[in-house]
Amino acid sequence: MKNRVTGIGGVFFKTKDPNAIKDWYKKHLGLNTDQWGCTFWWKDAEGNDCSTQWSPFKEDTSHFKPSEKDFMMNYRVENLEELLKVLKDEGVEVFDKIENAEEGKFGWIMDPEGNKIELWEPNDKAFL
Repeated sequence: MKNRVTGIGGVFFKTKDPNAIKDWYKKHLGLNTDQWGCTFWWKDAEGNDCSTQWSPFKEDTSHFKPSEKDFMMNYRVENLEELLKVLKDEGVEVFDKIENAEEGKFGWIMDPEGNKIELWEPNDKAFL
């Protein structure tokens, strides 16, 4: 499998007050925040529109489970289903669930230190 991860899809982290932290980042760093956080738009090497998401979550979110960490990375991938099969064959802990959404396909793995990693086969056109 040639390309596994093609970029960072998002940075997700826990916070006591997601709205207050979004307001702080908007005021002081100029992030154009919305209900999800902030979407950064960029073009890939072929000129395609792509996005990276920055999102604060409530500190009691279960979205990062079973990881106990306060963050979760999301990586962009080209072929999620094939990659998950390869990773499973390599002994990586792979969650059996694949979620299909308007934004693309999502799958999850755990790294050796207990960090949950979200893998995303994006449909960037869903955001345009």
